Amino acid sequence: MTSRTPRDTRLRSVPRPAIATARRSVAAGRSRPAPRPPAALKSQERLARQARAALGGAVRAARWAVAVGRSPLTAASDTDDAPAPGPERAAADLRMLPDQLQAHWDRARLAGLVEFHRDTVRAGWRLRAWDRDDSAVLRGWVALFDAWSLAHPAPPGADPALVGEVVVAAPQFLSVMHLSAGPVTEPVLLELLTQRIAELREERAAAAAESPGDGHRAAAAPEPTQAQLTELLGWALDGFAGVGALTRCHDPGETGQAVLTPLGNWAVWVKLEQICVAAQSPAGGNIEQNAENMLRGCIRLTPGPARDEYRAWLAARTTAPAVAELLTAARGEDALIRALAFEALRVVGGPAEPAVREAAAETVLRPYALLWLAEHDGADPEDLAADASEVLSREEATWLWVDTAAALTDHGEGRLLVEHLETAGHDSVPRLLAQIRATGHPRTVQVLVALAAALPDPVVARKVRRAAFQVHTGEA
Repeated sequence: MTSRTPRDTRLRSVPRPAIATARRSVAAGRSRPAPRPPAALKSQERLARQARAALGGAVRAARWAVAVGRSPLTAASDTDDAPAPGPERAAADLRMLPDQLQAHWDRARLAGLVEFHRDTVRAGWRLRAWDRDDSAVLRGWVALFDAWSLAHPAPPGADPALVGEVVVAAPQFLSVMHLSAGPVTEPVLLELLTQRIAELREERAAAAAESPGDGHRAAAAPEPTQAQLTELLGWALDGFAGVGALTRCHDPGETGQAVLTPLGNWAVWVKLEQICVAAQSPAGGNIEQNAENMLRGCIRLTPGPARDEYRAWLAARTTAPAVAELLTAARGEDALIRALAFEALRVVGGPAEPAVREAAAETVLRPYALLWLAEHDGADPEDLAADASEVLSREEATWLWVDTAAALTDHGEGRLLVEHLETAGHDSVPRLLAQIRATGHPRTVQVLVALAAALPDPVVARKVRRAAFQVHTGEA
């Protein structure tokens, strides 16, 4: 392999440790009994039916976009290389008003139903499994639930810092609503919100007091007024109601109330119990499966037994078609499958080199292919895990870091995303986020939203959530 000029690649992005952890998480989730859901929670089948109804318009918009290969909001164009019907045609075909089209398309993107490859829209794995896999449906709805503040922008003129604090404080009053198992009055929710924001500010002040060496301490934020908090509470409740997590009750002359929907009740319980919705098929009969299904069947296996499965699957096939099938699986939207496909290609060894070298020209596969080629040429995998700067450019390493985070988002637990952030090796979160935003990775928004939801530090979480908003709105 031709040597590459060393680069300053700060991201330690080789996915093996994180991917292995995600696999262990899946295996542990399958081997240990999950906490029994409270009797009040609806069955997964009923919850999925409600989630399909809540995202019905988004699914229709996504399927329209996949069929034509373009965003429904792309201006009309009749060029031969990239024809686009235009928003008017999309709205007419879907029988939606322009504002409805915009809202449903935003939901489709936030729920991970579609992905962009350059200007082409393709179906995400959740959309492909929508009609047959309840877990995929619920994962899509949870992604929208986590991104409620993106789906329902804050009121114009609202203080951005206070908006961020409300987003961080929202899980607390949702938890109270879940534990109350019934309607909660809006004055009670306002009191909870006020208390939580005060706690967040006290925590920040205490943290600042413990860092006397910081010569650029930010000035204390002004105390929010009752009117500001009331407005933002209403915004948050409307946002959660908009994604189907709660219902607001406004009877004339009565105090406003809010109650979680069955979906919202379940989502909060999931967050509290820290469980993940599993969407993998069981292992078994892998030799007869295609490459993607074989790899999915190996997700819960440790690396040793998984390699045995790869060898058995490869032994039943001619090498060239098997390599091509693995690369086809790697081109899909599931980042964990992509990583496992290259693990299987490591079992193939030398005969796979021409195809892998050719795959290095594809953006999605390039970081994996370059690492594979480096190892094939004698590089130590452990050395690459510590520093891949001689193999990957900064942009390639960042893409790989985001792709690995996408795998953890789909198959791991929230704490694994936090640990993955810590492996980035950055001393500046804003600089890391700037690099992530610049990658153009199709899963960037979903990864940042999931990371923000998992981060224990509200200040860092707010920065990550802001970055997700910038990518989602095109500000990045």
